[in-house]
Amino acid sequence: MNDGYELLDSGNGKKLERFGEVVLERPCSQAVWAPQSPSLWDSARARFDRVGGHNWDGRHKLKESWNVEIGGVVMKLSATDFGHLGVFPETRQLWKWIRTTLTTEKTKKNRELKFLNLFAYSGGATLAAAQAGAHCCHLDASKGMVEWARENAKLNHLQDAPIRWIVDDVIKFLRREVKRGHQYDAVLLDPPSFGRGKKGELYKIEESLITTLDLVYQVLADDPSFVVLTSHTPGFSPIVLSNLLRQYNAEGTVECGEMLLTGSTASMELPNGNWARWING
Repeated sequence: MNDGYELLDSGNGKKLERFGEVVLERPCSQAVWAPQSPSLWDSARARFDRVGGHNWDGRHKLKESWNVEIGGVVMKLSATDFGHLGVFPETRQLWKWIRTTLTTEKTKKNRELKFLNLFAYSGGATLAAAQAGAHCCHLDASKGMVEWARENAKLNHLQDAPIRWIVDDVIKFLRREVKRGHQYDAVLLDPPSFGRGKKGELYKIEESLITTLDLVYQVLADDPSFVVLTSHTPGFSPIVLSNLLRQYNAEGTVECGEMLLTGSTASMELPNGNWARWING
């Protein structure tokens, strides 16, 4: 599979990335070292910073949107006012793992698998699961992001795939699923540090994550495959995420690590968030 994303360089609190043919410079507080390839930075078509607000320099040089294949999934990208593009490329290795694992599990279990993606953003993981033949439920509190994810489904010829598109508050949705007796074989959740639900419900990760995980484990199937927990919240290290998953499972395997932005061998790996996963069996 082609990958249209590449970390070209990082340093001095910034990162230089290529999305297809578009090179962008954006802030990155953890890049405290010096850039390895200073001459590359002149190739940036546009730059974003947060000095005195949210500012794009050269945004007019970008198309309103463009498509890039990342981690085996075609994604529509667009420069937003907050510097985001509609994809977090550090998650693409998890997409590949989800795709491969669900493909294997479907063969092993010889049945239809159900995948639940919570705080699902623009749908990269949902579409990777759908590519593996899973029946998916994609949930996000933002109607605009769910529509964006549906556009991505069309780009990947998955508009007719068995995907439920849900705009809702995660906790309210999970409580309804528990009452309905709905179950899932695999779950991914990427809770925000702070967010609001469909009707303005407040979500603070320190106060809400345990409740969310309690409900996630109530909707797991009797013989589930995995639960993946990711976070960009400072302090929620791989071990913290691992410990959160371990408290629910006496059996199975828990793995954890950092999500990394990577590129050529000349660029340093850039940590950008953490992950942990419980694997059954």
